Amino acid sequence: MSVTIKDVEKIAKLAKLKFTEEEKIKLQGEMNEVLGYIDTINQIPGLEDVKPLENINDTENVFREDVSEKCLTKEEALKNAPEKTENFFKVPKVLDK
Repeated sequence: MSVTIKDVEKIAKLAKLKFTEEEKIKLQGEMNEVLGYIDTINQIPGLEDVKPLENINDTENVFREDVSEKCLTKEEALKNAPEKTENFFKVPKVLDK
């Protein structure tokens, strides 16, 4: 399979890019080179048994479980507020409108 100028134009349109005719020809050649490398790699014997690799490092999830805990009540949250109105913190106005 090889990349044509029409393929380059379609990819450029999808990526919302504009290229000159010279750039399109250069990109066509570069894309065909990449496909050539892929074909070369696909010809290596024994690759059928190799599983795709997610990460070269053997890592594990180190995040803690998401467990709900006791929350502050409105009264507890507002008790040390310098200013408050009903159930809300009162803060200085930062916008004119």
